Amino acid sequence: MGYFEAVISGIIQGLTEFLPVSSSGHLSLFQYFTGNTGEESAIFSVVLHFGTLIAVIIAFWDVIWDLICEFFKLIGDIFTRRLNRARPTYYQRMIMMLIISLLPLGITFIFKDILKSVASDNDIIIEGLCFVVTGVLLYLATSVMPGRKRAKEMKAKDALAIGLMQAIAPLPGISRSGSTLSAAMLLGFDKKFAVDFSFIMGIPAVMGAIILDAKDVFSEGFSIPVPVLVIGLMVSLVFGILAVFMVRWLVATDKLHWFSYYTLLLGLIVVIVGVYEKIAGCPIQNFLMSHFG
Repeated sequence: MGYFEAVISGIIQGLTEFLPVSSSGHLSLFQYFTGNTGEESAIFSVVLHFGTLIAVIIAFWDVIWDLICEFFKLIGDIFTRRLNRARPTYYQRMIMMLIISLLPLGITFIFKDILKSVASDNDIIIEGLCFVVTGVLLYLATSVMPGRKRAKEMKAKDALAIGLMQAIAPLPGISRSGSTLSAAMLLGFDKKFAVDFSFIMGIPAVMGAIILDAKDVFSEGFSIPVPVLVIGLMVSLVFGILAVFMVRWLVATDKLHWFSYYTLLLGLIVVIVGVYEKIAGCPIQNFLMSHFG
């Protein structure tokens, strides 16, 4: 993998990790048509995800810092028996709901190998179907009346439903931000709160995935030059921050429906191309690899 592919992959990861279009789906398509699969793509994927993890921490640092402070205050109140269980504060309630929303990630852990095999196989039909699912979710979410619920109105079943969307997001083509944001909006939550909750709940999930994947892919050393990895990380970080602010603007101005049309159209095209590739023996992939690989 060279510098050009590192920059392109970093841009794709940075933008699509947070825009509701599925970074894993777009990277899977890019790797399919360029032939960058296997160990190299796995290593680079970990690095790119680390870049976008830093990006979301930077973009939401004010809310994250309030949650951290409230968490330690919560621990102190528990030990000093001053915790008001009947009327938790806004951030205490948000912390509890974030913890509950992470429980469905057990599904991801159990089926980790199956999910990884979908992304690494030489087939894009499933990616296309998953893009369609993302498009449908976004369309439904942008069709309902804006909600007003926030952390204090959130129930455990709401947190679990949003968490379930995150649990299936490793499927390439299912947007993590798109599916969790859509679920929150369909459940009647305020748009700004839905964005904050969706992105912040993704931090421990992405961090856990990085740790699990890094243990596997880095155990035998680096197969990609370090400067290439650094460039990919920095590009994904910069474009990740830009994408976060873009999502905030899109939600605030009711323009999220654009992405429902995009993912629906992309999904249908990918399914058609995928079926053709499978029947005809991958002529498009072979052509692109021979001329641009």
